[in-house]
Amino acid sequence: MPGTVLLLAASPVGRGRLVDAASVLPVLAAVPPAVLSGTDTANVVELADPLEPQAVLTRLRAAAAAPGPLTVYVTGQLQLDRRQRLPHLALARTTPATARYTAFPWHWFREELRLRPAGATTLLLDLHADAETWELLRGIPLDAGRGNAVHGRVAPPPSRRTVAAPAYMKAVATILRSGFRPPAEQLHQQALARIAPESAGTDLVLSVPGPSAGDPHAAITAAVQSGRHPEADALAARYEQAAVAAHGPASQEALHWSEVRADLAMFAGDPARSCHTWLTVATVRLNAGQAADSPAVEAAVDRAHHQWSQVREPAGARELGAALAALRARVPGRREGALDHVQRQLRQLQTQD
Repeated sequence: MPGTVLLLAASPVGRGRLVDAASVLPVLAAVPPAVLSGTDTANVVELADPLEPQAVLTRLRAAAAAPGPLTVYVTGQLQLDRRQRLPHLALARTTPATARYTAFPWHWFREELRLRPAGATTLLLDLHADAETWELLRGIPLDAGRGNAVHGRVAPPPSRRTVAAPAYMKAVATILRSGFRPPAEQLHQQALARIAPESAGTDLVLSVPGPSAGDPHAAITAAVQSGRHPEADALAARYEQAAVAAHGPASQEALHWSEVRADLAMFAGDPARSCHTWLTVATVRLNAGQAADSPAVEAAVDRAHHQWSQVREPAGARELGAALAALRARVPGRREGALDHVQRQLRQLQTQD
């Protein structure tokens, strides 16, 4: 099956630039697509210093939807938004004051890649962090999602008035230009060895292997791909029940499996059950004290909204829509007019049998 490669290099224009991210793209572009992907053939999408977060999201979403293996190469710098203090990948127009609106939220990588088959996605990252983000990441690891292999480094801020070079990614590209792609973990170690003299042990090293054969997510993925949807849901339900018993219904462990079951309902063509499950997840998170604008809450309500729009049975749509409208009043999300959309659709549903 053909592979897909996404090459993303981004950093601000002007004084806020910490790394010359785009300088690595000519070196990566000289590598044959099949070597970049590690497959016989591959499609390559390149994003050089993009301006808008939505443009990056569109390309990432399309790459994530491709059925074969996906490799994402990201070079750039991380900044925190001042409102939630969440890591964002800075884009060309990003400044410290505008990161929430002009940078790409890092958790969007996790959200867009979450539905891919376990073990089918590899991220190679060469990131520089500003001072605030560096301090945060020393205590909280950068999360790129469950089931994805992640390798790379986060470098501390360079000295003042210096723009750093993406040395790790250039090392990766140089190794790949030999025409052979070693396994991702081996490629990562070779690249680290090449930059060791200059990094001097200061980098935060990222190395998360893909899921093992015994990972339950791999078994669930296999069941879905074979069309055995009830089996996949039953397996996830067992893990959900075990997590509730061990950690409580509002725990991250239990909520993770609830979210898996919501996705499984979508795969099985049951949008009403998927919508109901996402509404429940959002409500549990809110009742546990999570903020209405936290990424997990917003994502749950957004997914409930999307699945509700797929429900064709009027009575069920009315019932779910009323619950969604109540939640939208608390969680408006980033999409302007979301609550108005639910209310308009509900008024139309009142006239249907």
